[in-house]
Amino acid sequence: MSDAPPPDYGRLAAVGPYFALDAAAPGQDPPPDFRPLRELYAPGPDGPLAHRVREVGRRLGAAEPRVAASVLHLGLAARFCSVGLGAAALLGEVPDLGPDRAWVRVPGQGPIDLWLPYRPAPADRAPLAERFRRAVVEGWLADLAAAVRSVVPLADGLLRGNAASALAGALRVLEAHPAAGAARTLVAEVLGRPPLAGTGTLTGTPAGTAFRRTSCCLYYRVGPRAGVCGDCCFTRPPQSR
Repeated sequence: MSDAPPPDYGRLAAVGPYFALDAAAPGQDPPPDFRPLRELYAPGPDGPLAHRVREVGRRLGAAEPRVAASVLHLGLAARFCSVGLGAAALLGEVPDLGPDRAWVRVPGQGPIDLWLPYRPAPADRAPLAERFRRAVVEGWLADLAAAVRSVVPLADGLLRGNAASALAGALRVLEAHPAAGAARTLVAEVLGRPPLAGTGTLTGTPAGTAFRRTSCCLYYRVGPRAGVCGDCCFTRPPQSR
């Protein structure tokens, strides 16, 4: 274990609410109303995640559970990607947000709140990009995808596309900060390797980094006025057959 002081996760909140992460001091208990992330991922139609899918569908007016599940997955993926990319680029560290480690509070609106108990970080001499890929892509995002699929079956390509879109979205926010170069390098490395290779194209433009995914998150199926997302593989909503 390392005796170094814990990273200053308070710096992440300055980027935006999706990047915020609360971490405990030694001996500190979880804040009120927080529950282990594992509980949110409980499978079954009566679990918290299934309830959240139904709530998202109600708010969107989406009749198809898979549409609500995809939108929920994309929002949660954006939360994890923002914390992971922000911590890696700004602090040079990747927090441990696994389902047996992180605690979560689900507010009525907005991104979920995340809290970590105190634990000295184990020494890891792997390059930052490799640590980021293992933790965020092979860890958090894989756990999230499995949890969502246990509630509503979704195509693997759609879930991987959502993950890539979430990473690109976090990168766009960080481009206004000094850590933009480090964030761009990390995202390009992750998108160039399995399991996210082939999920989209990352390009530089005068306005910043652009991303075009090779899949669709199904948001256009919310209703006739929903349209398509800015990074969608479609330029206009597909016509129903």
